[in-house]
Amino acid sequence: MKFDHLFSSLQVGPVRLKNRIFSTGHMTMMPQDGKVTDDLIAYHEARASGGAGLIIVEGCRPHPSAVNMGQTIDASTDDCVEGLHQLANAVQRHGCKVFAQITHSGRCVLGSSDGSLPVAISASEAQDDVHRVRPRAMPAAMVKEIIASYVDAAERLQRAGLDGAEVLAGYGMLPSQFLNPSTNHRTDAYGGSAENRLRFLREILAGIRERVGPEFALGIRVTTEEKEVDGLTSELVLDALESLDRDGVLDFYDVGAGTAAGPAGQGHIVPPMILYTGYVPSTGATVKSRVSKPVFLGGGRINQPQQAEQILRNAEADMCGMTRAMICDPGMAEKARSGRLDDIRACIGCNQACIGHMEVGYVISCIQHPETGRERTYGKRASVEHVKKVLVAGGGPAGMKAAAVAAERGHDVTLCERSDRLGGQALLAQLLPQRSEFGGIVTNLAREMELAGVTVELGTEVTRSVIEERQPDVVIVATGATPFRPDVPGDEEGHVVDAWQVLRGEANVGSRVVIADWRCDWLGIGLAEKLARDGCQVQLCV
Repeated sequence: MKFDHLFSSLQVGPVRLKNRIFSTGHMTMMPQDGKVTDDLIAYHEARASGGAGLIIVEGCRPHPSAVNMGQTIDASTDDCVEGLHQLANAVQRHGCKVFAQITHSGRCVLGSSDGSLPVAISASEAQDDVHRVRPRAMPAAMVKEIIASYVDAAERLQRAGLDGAEVLAGYGMLPSQFLNPSTNHRTDAYGGSAENRLRFLREILAGIRERVGPEFALGIRVTTEEKEVDGLTSELVLDALESLDRDGVLDFYDVGAGTAAGPAGQGHIVPPMILYTGYVPSTGATVKSRVSKPVFLGGGRINQPQQAEQILRNAEADMCGMTRAMICDPGMAEKARSGRLDDIRACIGCNQACIGHMEVGYVISCIQHPETGRERTYGKRASVEHVKKVLVAGGGPAGMKAAAVAAERGHDVTLCERSDRLGGQALLAQLLPQRSEFGGIVTNLAREMELAGVTVELGTEVTRSVIEERQPDVVIVATGATPFRPDVPGDEEGHVVDAWQVLRGEANVGSRVVIADWRCDWLGIGLAEKLARDGCQVQLCV
């Protein structure tokens, strides 16, 4: 496939981007004490060297009141400049431009570091349905102080050598709390009419442009659909964008869906595999019809270059955010440009180690690409000096990955799988409703093994006699795990089975089923949905 649009350049204000692929601002949990770390630099440089045209660094907090946002970069003092300068140099040396996101979450705060009740500020005293912290309504003087802090933060980004800044104005963050009449009950110049509610964001943007001048790109990220009952409506957001566009201070608009302020909207910020890929391009097309500057499609689960090319060809966006695609495969862009589409490790939208790690405080990674988040440790594989004969027992994801890595380093690797198929438990996971993309793990790993030169033997169980006959230097045992079964009375009865037996077709479940789900994750509810679709009467107990 030809990528005439995806790999064409684009002028964004004063900045020329080499292609239309960008990494959106997203939390990595890598900053420490508000500072850029070597790990964060290595993480972004890997995507830049892999061919991305633009990287937008995660949220930089502009004011001390934004401290309870998690492990973010503190741009409220000059201490951030040197670290951001090093990050910018690392990215730019690969021909990739770098912006950073300026973010204040307002009422959407995480827990405080010392366990005390976090303090939140907002347009009014309206708490959200997720964080449930009642914010303090900002007095007028503090509103001016916060606006000034955004301007100061943007200047620091410019001094650090970045190419631009993006103000996070959507996803339930502070600017959207002013814009939304459900969360803004003010009676002063920053509340009431749509024009007044937009004033907070407008003054931020005007102040930044006046401070940084025309040679620094400036844009905003917004959500045109928050997917919540009391969320911002598309009509209100589009009217606001049209009004801001007339001001002439912005160089681009980055759009997506969802909000951090509600459980329904949260699922659309980083849409999982249950939502089909590329499901919000029409949002970009609508925004393009209302504004005069480039539109970035920062949301919507664009995980393949072919899909991005189609979106650009249809004029539904000018840039395509492919963040998780590059979390899964940092070299995705260059592989697409050079025609190596079969070599791309496609993201399956499982969300287990990217945003899933963020939600529990772990550094970002990927279940398919464990090097993500560990670039300084695993990013560059040195060739071995002494080649070893390696035998891998087990053809599930762990065994396949181990075999591919060992062979890539230069070892002589044979993988033996007892059954007639590779994939292990990923083959079972893909059988659940709306989980078929788990099968993509097997496709991706099989290609990695093929490229690395692994010898695969199906229908071969690794026994003691096999090891004695083949005399490998190393045996990697990757035979998988068995399901945990709690020790409860009656567990040995024939009508008590586990999910694995059901998915393998080894159990006759009848027409009435009770599922005991102590894990409370996608397996229990997925199995319940599958059996219900099969006509069973299902009771799910959690």
